[in-house]
Amino acid sequence: MQKLKEILKAHPGKREDIIPLLQDIQEEYGYLPENVLRELSKSTRVSEGQIYGIATFYAQFRFKPKGRKHVTVCTGTACHVKGSDQIIDTIKRHLKIEEGETTPDHEYSLEAVGCIGCCSLAPCAMINEKVISRIKPRQIKRLLPKKGHRVST
Repeated sequence: MQKLKEILKAHPGKREDIIPLLQDIQEEYGYLPENVLRELSKSTRVSEGQIYGIATFYAQFRFKPKGRKHVTVCTGTACHVKGSDQIIDTIKRHLKIEEGETTPDHEYSLEAVGCIGCCSLAPCAMINEKVISRIKPRQIKRLLPKKGHRVST
């Protein structure tokens, strides 16, 4: 909880500080851990329910840690028209997770987003910060190898 104490010191701890506090907590921990939110509630005297209400309202906040390789698939108009739904379905089957989940080994997490700003390269995905353009379902196994599985190229 030392990290949380440092974050709390950087803000006055008023109700209007909840969003910046949540942002700093997520930056530090990679997500919003339940025990940390409980302590935040005690420190700010804002109920856990209100904190969860704020955090769930904004898409930027996560309640589960991301995988070491966070896969973001664009579902914007250009990507949707070019088959991003098939990409997502293929990734879900391959990794055996749903959108918003992380594999049990914490290697991969999957998120669908409205647009990543690469419409001319549709359909697109990102693995961490690397953009994968014109992605095809047949590329998924090579792009997202599972531990213990050797993938030929």
